[in-house]
Parts: sequence; structure tokens; C-alpha cells
Amino acid sequence: MSKTALIVGASGIVGSATAKVLAEDGWQIFGLARKPTQKQGVTPVAADLLDPASLATALSGITPSTVFISSWLRQPTETENIRVNSAMVRNLLDALSPAASVRHVALVTGLKHYLGPFEAYGKGSLPQTPFREEQGRIDVDNFYYAQEDEVFAAAKRDGFAWSIHRPHTIIGKAVGNAMNMGTTLAVYATICKETGRPFRFPGADMQWNGLTDMTDATLLGRHLLWAATTPAAANQDFNVVNGDIFRWKWMWNRIAEWFGITPAEFDGSAQPLETQMADDAEIWRDIAARHNLAEPDIHRLASPWHTDADLGRPIEVVTDMSKSRRLGFLEYQPTDDAFFALFEQLRADRLIP
Repeated sequence: MSKTALIVGASGIVGSATAKVLAEDGWQIFGLARKPTQKQGVTPVAADLLDPASLATALSGITPSTVFISSWLRQPTETENIRVNSAMVRNLLDALSPAASVRHVALVTGLKHYLGPFEAYGKGSLPQTPFREEQGRIDVDNFYYAQEDEVFAAAKRDGFAWSIHRPHTIIGKAVGNAMNMGTTLAVYATICKETGRPFRFPGADMQWNGLTDMTDATLLGRHLLWAATTPAAANQDFNVVNGDIFRWKWMWNRIAEWFGITPAEFDGSAQPLETQMADDAEIWRDIAARHNLAEPDIHRLASPWHTDADLGRPIEVVTDMSKSRRLGFLEYQPTDDAFFALFEQLRADRLIP
């Protein structure tokens, strides 16, 4: 199989990290996005996944052996999420079909496969943790399932192999990303430090005291490469997490220590970041001006709604990685180190002071 990759969502957390992993392995990389950014080692491809004509034109002459899909568009309801996000996958694979170059398609979804979509998040009858791939789908509408079905249908038509990757909350760098806990917490901690506001855990008592895990973006990129190049991993679905577990009452202190602030005592009540940070746009602009930061728009860095959804869940979320381990993927990443590496990168890129 040739080492030519098309990364869909190349400017996002997953796409950026995957591009770096592939570049280090000597791949030729095309990065597709509506508004692609210039990245070293990545040929930008501008296209709208909801516009088949745009895709046909943009992908003309591009013959990837492997496609990595890590893009979605948030819609107001799950019905719309299904309609829009399944169409994006279908249009992409239809546009690539005539060239018959694709040998593997990797789709990145997530643990909402087990938890349900945001509008029904963590509610109803859920499988027991740790989540295992053989637990399958739950009986709710979910755009992840619709995306998978598009990949399965195209694979049957065109004869390529596939892999599905389900990370937990992803730690990585991307500006303008809709789901970005690491940078959101970095911005929140910076505001607390600069203003003297208490650094309060925003989530539920269950998340504070219960067990959880997360996924480093670089580890996920390595998992994507491993699955695409390991015959035994073909046509499999995988959970992808760092390999450690923690409680937020420990992690919150670790993050506070990195920023040199004292965390507030947690009183057991949720205090969502959407509320805490509702009026922080002007505060962030002032911080950015004083420290000569690269991004003064807080909305391009922080996604409080998503962090609130993850930290407000009423259940423990622990993920089983046995399937990947048995097949040979043995990577491990301590989650606190993943946060610290991100914070260092944000500081080096002048995104936080």
C-alpha cells in the first residue's frame, strides 16, 4: 500500500496530530478542510464536504491509499447531526470512489458511541464501564452510527478496509476547534490567575470523585497509523485512551499547580464554565493585549459547553483498551503529562501567557 494519506479535518485537534505522526513516518499528506491552514508537510485541499461538486473538483488527481476522517459539524438537534454528518462522509467517499485508490478508511468518533449524543448525554440505559467494543450500539439516534454506516456501505461497494476509533476527551492543540477541553482549561486557569478569581471545578460530584480517562491527540494519531498499517486491525472498531485512569479531584490540583494557582475547595455543586466564563471575552482581550498573545478572541480558544458536558456526566467513564493491546498497540501516555505538554505548546505559541 502506498503511503499517501488524505486527512479530513486536517486543521483540527485530531487531524493536526495525525498529520505530524504521518509526516514523521514519511507519508505524502493531503489535508482537506473548508478553510485549510498551511502546515509543514501537508498539501492543503480546500473543499466543502456538503458540496459534491466542490469535492469532485478539489480531489481530482488526488489518489490516497488511506483516508482519515476526523471532521464533523455541530447541529442544533441529533436528527440534523445525523443528516449533515452522514452526508459529509457519504459525499467524500463517493468523490474518491472513481479513482479506486483507497485501501483503508479510518473514522474517528468517540465515547458518545456508548454514552449517547449530547441531547441525551449519559441518560437512559447505558452499558457498564469499562466500555468495551463488543457492547455495541445503544438504542438512541446517534450521528456516529450514521457515519459508521456510510463507511461500511462504501467499503462494501469499493472493497477497502476500515477502522473505527473511539477516543475519550482529546487533549491536543487546535485553534477554532469546537471540542477542546485542554485549551479551555488553560484559558480558564489563566483568567483565574490574572483576575484573582477562584479556580473552581465546574463539574459534577461524580466526576470529581469518580474514575475517568482521556486521550492524547498524538497517541490517537499513532493509533490511527497503526490500525491503517496492521492487517489484523482491519475492519475493527477500537477504543483509544491513554492507558491511565484518574480522579478529577487529583487532576484539578495538578493543573492548578502547573499554573501556579491554588484551586478552590469543591463543595459538590456544579458551576458550569458556560456560566463562569460568560462575560470573559473582554477580559481575555485585555489579557491578550497585555501579554501580546496571538489570539485575542476567546471563542477561538475555549469551548466551555463541551467541557461542561464532559465534566457534568453523572457516571464514571472508564474505557477498556484490551482489544488494541491484544493486537499489538502498546502505546501509553500519562494524562497529566499530556495536559502539561499541551500547556507548554500553548505558551510557546503565545496562546496563553
